[in-house]
Amino acid sequence: MDSKTTLAAYAACFEALTPDRLETLSVLLSDEVRFRDPFSDVQGRQAVLGIFRHMFEAMEEPVFKVLDQAVGKQACYLKWRFSGRIKGAGRREIEITGMSEVTFDEKGLVASHIDHWDAASQVFGLFPVLGPLLRWLGRGFTPAK
Repeated sequence: MDSKTTLAAYAACFEALTPDRLETLSVLLSDEVRFRDPFSDVQGRQAVLGIFRHMFEAMEEPVFKVLDQAVGKQACYLKWRFSGRIKGAGRREIEITGMSEVTFDEKGLVASHIDHWDAASQVFGLFPVLGPLLRWLGRGFTPAK
């Protein structure tokens, strides 16, 4: 299978992901897959599946919507939007837009999945104490007008 077809299958899996469909994700991952996002950095199929099990435990109605796909020379890329409600935070709704850098091994299995997104503004910024603090800190990196 070529990278474009493999990436499309991986993207479709994420859009249809539910707690009952984690096995569908499992068969697309290599034994030694690496997954990294702003909160986690794990290696191994079971560790990656654990990240998604926890997501389903912590969130109500989490949904991934793949917005775009690209195949590069060394990696593939998915632009996505993730939405849902956090169970332990007053059912606060979140929406995160990010990009995943995905590589495949010689068998066409996911060897690495590295997420790139801004946790400071898209998650931490939603909370009453952290939000103002992060906006204040961010002003230090913005040019004066």
